[in-house]
Amino acid sequence: MLYWGLKAFLWPLFRVVFRWRIEGREHLPHSGPAVLAPNHQSFCDSLFLPLAVRRRVTFLAKAEYFDARRTAWFFRAVGQIPIHRTGGDASERALAAAKEVLDRGELVAIYPEGTRSTDGTVHRGRTGVARLAMQCGVPVIPVGISGTDRIQPRGSRWLRPLLPVRTCFGPPMVLLDDGSGPGSQERVRSFTDALMVEIARLAECPYVDEPLVPAGNESDLGPAS
Repeated sequence: MLYWGLKAFLWPLFRVVFRWRIEGREHLPHSGPAVLAPNHQSFCDSLFLPLAVRRRVTFLAKAEYFDARRTAWFFRAVGQIPIHRTGGDASERALAAAKEVLDRGELVAIYPEGTRSTDGTVHRGRTGVARLAMQCGVPVIPVGISGTDRIQPRGSRWLRPLLPVRTCFGPPMVLLDDGSGPGSQERVRSFTDALMVEIARLAECPYVDEPLVPAGNESDLGPAS
């Protein structure tokens, strides 16, 4: 498959070209489903994260990538899931597709901030990660990524070599469905806030308790961008 071929090619290349540190990989499950929740600074986060994980990782990626000829082939070939940032039925279908991946015992990655941060901080997360994890009964692995904003600044097509980058995995976080129904919304929000604080700690970035975009403009699943 193209996924493993690209990974076999890029892994040694990235280890040589970048000053890359990977920490906390012992927190990743050797088998079984989990949701990876990283902060998001650069497009190349979607390269560094799966390369740091020995298992296959399926991202929820914004639908625009599947419309652009330059990127569509890549995202389809590696089995990523498109998500429309307008929310609604399209987001629910993406959520259902992510559940299918988790039901197969695989890993799903979602950026809880919903889009890239450009101010060097970690922002308030959307609740899609927590809802997905609770409904499927799987752990969330917080991930802090730093340095990628310098390697590939927003708008740049190329990666700058020889710069430091760090990928740090934290201990699993679990949100169980206690059957509280509507009352679970508060628990989901509280879990998401705690998750974002932990991601900021792992990324060694300040945390800002404000969303990156106005609520309602994007799905709360947090698509890659």
